[in-house]
Amino acid sequence: MKKFAYSLLGLGAMLATSCSMDLEPTGVILDDVAVESAQDCFMFRNGIYGNLRALSTGGYISYPEMQMDGFLGLITNGNRLGPINTGNITSADSDMEGCWGGLYSAIADVNFFLNHAQELVESGKLEAEDVADVNHYIAEARFGRAFFYYWLVDHYCPNYTDDNKGKNLGLPLVDHYAPSADKTTYKGRATLEETYNFIKADLNAAYEGLQKVEETDKSAIRPMSNYLCTWTVKSLQARIALLQRDFRTAYNLANEVINSGVYTLSTRSDYAAMWTTDTNNELIFRPASSKSELGISSTGSAWIGASDFQADYMPVPELVQIGPSDLFDSERDIRYTTFFSERKLLSDGQLILVPIFVKYPGNPTLMQTSTPNLMNMAKPFRLSEQYLIAAEAAQELGMESEAFTLLMTLRKNRISRFTEPSPYTGTTLRDEIRKERRRELLGEGFRLSDLRRWGLGFNRSDVNYLSYPMAATVVVAASREVVYQPNDYRYTWPIPSAELQVNPQIAGQQNPGY
Repeated sequence: MKKFAYSLLGLGAMLATSCSMDLEPTGVILDDVAVESAQDCFMFRNGIYGNLRALSTGGYISYPEMQMDGFLGLITNGNRLGPINTGNITSADSDMEGCWGGLYSAIADVNFFLNHAQELVESGKLEAEDVADVNHYIAEARFGRAFFYYWLVDHYCPNYTDDNKGKNLGLPLVDHYAPSADKTTYKGRATLEETYNFIKADLNAAYEGLQKVEETDKSAIRPMSNYLCTWTVKSLQARIALLQRDFRTAYNLANEVINSGVYTLSTRSDYAAMWTTDTNNELIFRPASSKSELGISSTGSAWIGASDFQADYMPVPELVQIGPSDLFDSERDIRYTTFFSERKLLSDGQLILVPIFVKYPGNPTLMQTSTPNLMNMAKPFRLSEQYLIAAEAAQELGMESEAFTLLMTLRKNRISRFTEPSPYTGTTLRDEIRKERRRELLGEGFRLSDLRRWGLGFNRSDVNYLSYPMAATVVVAASREVVYQPNDYRYTWPIPSAELQVNPQIAGQQNPGY
């Protein structure tokens, strides 16, 4: 995997990594000799896949979850992720700076490759077979850049609406690798519409390129594929259409993925394997990791430690409460037993029984020592998400029968002895789809985006654990005092202060509230 020095909007490597991200430091190669052959392009392709893998684990998953309504901090966590969890969000937050820098670093990698790979294709120096290979890598790179910009716009930009789509609330759009000390060349924030159009243009190019590949090679069209295919592209396109409230497009694309016949919803019997050994036929894209080349961060360690007596965050009562109004059916829903367990934490000489979140317990095949590293392969796209996208879009379009059917299909594959209720309609149907999205995607990084899209707030003050009477005694006081109003400004992350200081074009374009 080749690396190279870069300048990110004049910010350079300062924001390239966060200590909790496990991203490799950037090295140096010479621009004019970096991409001279198809083999060089292949090496850069490995780097792009490495970024897709790394930026789909660790803090990129856990930070948005810790900020929202699902988890309370424990007094044993040493204030790790404390500012995010307690709502003290500032533009100087190092974790959010790390995400911004890591993503723009990956974008710089892609831009460097695309600049040189296209020149190589047009140079006439390559054999026809090599041209086809390089064009394949270019298509994959275009997807990578779209994915990285998607993540940025979904966290550092507000909701896309008719009222604000024309405002400069999007991202600095950099499509060429051209580091410079001349600050007049740095990019300011584009409009939201320009940002989404840029992402969609990359995805369209990626789709066309991968479609060409698949005319003769369909090896990537399979569950758990380590490589991108046209169905991966459509999965991201459906997700983005939902963010833009383009419900017709979201419904159509998600349904195409669902009806492709390539992927199947996990049943109860094989659901747990998706989170332990990272194997399941509903995984649309699963970047490769191995014991010798992890390339990922520990996602599970945001919640629990390797020891049976360690935990930093625990699920809020409504997630683990057992009773007539519980969110999960604790006896019949496979997700309940897969996601939750319990531990005794040592606090002030006492062992306190608490519920814990174990969706990312660590894949045993990725352990490098006898101590669990709580590392699981990245799973950025799953079929169940497409069901939920299609169901939400259908409900918004007034297609209630279709939305209900999609919702019931997902539940039947998660809940034993499932009895289908009378069809939901109206706001009941909408709310049931939202509840199902919370159940299914819990801890996967979607909650911040969902609550913002729905215009909902939350209050984390309830710490009445009926089944764990002492659990409230180990909750960080500030963690249970968090209240977000609907449309709270903190649903949109701040542009990092370091970026504002270095780039004069963006200096006056901070998000409201910061």
